[in-house]
Amino acid sequence: MFRTTTITCLLLIVFFTTSLAQEELKIAKLKYNGGGDWYANKTSLPNLARFCNENIKTNIDEQDAVVEIGSPELFDYSWVYMTGHGNVVFSGQEAQNLRNYLISGGFLHIDDNYGLDQYVRLEMKKVFPELEFIELPHDHEIYNQKYKFPEGLPKIHEHDKKPPQGFGLIYEGKLVCYYSYESDLGNGWEDQRIHNDPQSVRLKALRMGANIISYAFTQM
Repeated sequence: MFRTTTITCLLLIVFFTTSLAQEELKIAKLKYNGGGDWYANKTSLPNLARFCNENIKTNIDEQDAVVEIGSPELFDYSWVYMTGHGNVVFSGQEAQNLRNYLISGGFLHIDDNYGLDQYVRLEMKKVFPELEFIELPHDHEIYNQKYKFPEGLPKIHEHDKKPPQGFGLIYEGKLVCYYSYESDLGNGWEDQRIHNDPQSVRLKALRMGANIISYAFTQM
């Protein structure tokens, strides 16, 4: 019985991995209102998608897609990325649309590009008034996908020299939103010429990004 169960589990893992590699997945940057630069990090997502396709065998569309928070097209994307430095404002309709997307199986990665924190926390309260961001422990699965981060979220850019922190919103036992704070992963995903980061730093950022993608897709 044990051997049969083990073999069945292994076959399911192989089936899932094969399906993930064959199915084209779509990711996008989230466009929001309020005046903040939602459009920052123009080369980040194509580079991250390419890295994932090459290293964790996903099949992600590598175009630089953008989706508006209140649009029904939000549901066309498996994973959405939100970044910026400044103000964020969600209307009631936008907050409800984002909530519906997340509780229906979508995943949001918020990446503070420095200065986003005070705004995004308030607006995400419109989306999940009943939830609080909680810091994820370093042994959480998101830090233990293909790439291991025993100390949690890596530090990519210094800014205020605070330690990086990874927060989550957990809805009915499921992580639906991951918030990377004081790390700036997106800058590490950008073309090397833009921030002139050492390759070792960019690699940490890309590997952490791949972990987030991998975790999100296996939760679908």
